[in-house]
Amino acid sequence: MFMFQGPFAKQALNIIGNVVSNYIPQPAPPKTTYAVAKSNETEEERQFRRVFHQIAGDDMEVSPCELCNILNKVVTKHPDLKTDGFSLESCRGMVAVMDSDSTGKLGFVEFKYLWNNVKAWQCIYKQYDTDRSGAISADELPAALRAAGFDLNEEVVKLITRRYSDENGNIDFDNFICCLVRMDAMIRAFKALDKNNTGTIRANLPEWLQLTMYS
Repeated sequence: MFMFQGPFAKQALNIIGNVVSNYIPQPAPPKTTYAVAKSNETEEERQFRRVFHQIAGDDMEVSPCELCNILNKVVTKHPDLKTDGFSLESCRGMVAVMDSDSTGKLGFVEFKYLWNNVKAWQCIYKQYDTDRSGAISADELPAALRAAGFDLNEEVVKLITRRYSDENGNIDFDNFICCLVRMDAMIRAFKALDKNNTGTIRANLPEWLQLTMYS
């Protein structure tokens, strides 16, 4: 077993702790069988399931390629969103962090959770693109992140900007979504490991690699 130790690790842990303490996560997608989920559906959910079936096909799971196709079809209908399109690699990353049963694909509940977040974050993206450039600038980013439920300190916001922005400090739509999907999933994973809510996690090497490599 190991813990985060040393000056750099302590600084990193403080950053994570600040993020986690201010973050109110949505419930994680529950693991449930197809039959149980279907038996408790509303009419709206039944309609969504029909759409899901069209996307997923007969195996009733959405692969990274299928996710890439549907997201790019959506963004083409929104010319006000600045984006180069979702790459297959970025969709592999989103599937990985949402794939609670490690099948390499998204089941209905996992996909629905992701889809609802994408819709909500699309609205936030448009709302906080105050200069109507089609992208989120470094100045617009903190407020957009807070609106999405992530009250982050300045250092973390700078890290996000360096990781996801272009050379001018602007984050386009696909990078904004990939960033929030990953942050949501990683914070939920941290909270799951921090069972006593101490702000510190312990993990052995296989657990740490499983958490960080498939994400």
